[in-house]
Amino acid sequence: MRYTTTERFTGDFVAALRTGRVDDFKGRFRRADILLVDDVQFLASKARTEEEFFHTFNALHDAGAQLVLTSDSLPRDLESLEDRLRERFEAGLVCEIARPDHGIRLAVLRKRVQHDGIELADPAALTVIADRITDNIRALEGALIRVVAYHSLTGRPIDTALAHEVLDGLYPESRRPTPGTPSALLSNRPAPTVDDIQRATCEAFGITLDDLLSTSRTATIAWPRQVAMYLAREHTSESLPSIGRAFGGRNHTTVMHACKRTTERIAADPEAYDTVRALAARLCTSPS
Repeated sequence: MRYTTTERFTGDFVAALRTGRVDDFKGRFRRADILLVDDVQFLASKARTEEEFFHTFNALHDAGAQLVLTSDSLPRDLESLEDRLRERFEAGLVCEIARPDHGIRLAVLRKRVQHDGIELADPAALTVIADRITDNIRALEGALIRVVAYHSLTGRPIDTALAHEVLDGLYPESRRPTPGTPSALLSNRPAPTVDDIQRATCEAFGITLDDLLSTSRTATIAWPRQVAMYLAREHTSESLPSIGRAFGGRNHTTVMHACKRTTERIAADPEAYDTVRALAARLCTSPS
C-alpha cells in the first residue's frame, strides 16, 4: 500500500524527470496493491503530471489494484481536469466524507498527544478542542498545535483554561451559551466570507484592497495578505484554489505557504498572535 498527496506525487515526478529516474518513479507507484491519493483536484493545470497520473491509474486498474482518491469536489465538478481522468474518477464509487463526530475527534486528539509525548495538566483540555473544532481533522490538529505552542511560549499548563483562551481568539465560539441563556437567543451569525475577511484585514492593517491583492512583497503588505489567506482558510469553506483566485489569481501553493507562515508566526510571536486573534474575533462576532 502507498499513500501520497497530489503535491508530493507532482514533486516526485518532477524530480524523477530532472534526474532521469522516471522508471524508478513509475515502479514505485505502479507496483502498489493499494494507492491512496489525497487532493486530486490539484492535478489541474499540470499537463505532464496529469498524463503520468492517467497512465498510473490505468496500470493499477488493469492490474486489479485498489485506488482511493480524495477531492474537495465531486468528479463531475473538477472541470479543470482532462475529461479522460474525470471519467475514470466518476466510474468508481463516489462517497461523501461526513464531518467526524465528537468521539472520533477526541480519539484523534488523544492519539496525537500520545504520539507526540504531550503532557496534559488536564485531559479535559482535549474535550474543549473537540467541542470547538468540528469541521475537519486538519483544523482539529492545528488547534491542538496552537494550544501546545502557546503552552511552550508561556509555560502555562495545558488545561481547559488555556485551551479556551487560545481557541476563543482563533476559533471564536459566538454561540456558546452563558448560564441561563435560552438557546433561542444565541447568535446565528453566518460564517464570514472571503470578501468580509479581506475588508476587515485591510481596515485592521490600514491598507487598501488593491494593496492586499497586489504583487507587492513588502512586509507591510505581505503579512496582512498572509493573515487574510490564513483566516479565509480557517473560517470559510472555500478551497485553496478558490482562495488563491480571490487574492489576485494566486495558486493554491501560495495560499498553503501563507497559512504555514502565519501559523509559525503566531506560534512564536505573541504580538502576531494577538493581532490575528483580535481580527478573528471581530470577524466572528461583528455583523457583516
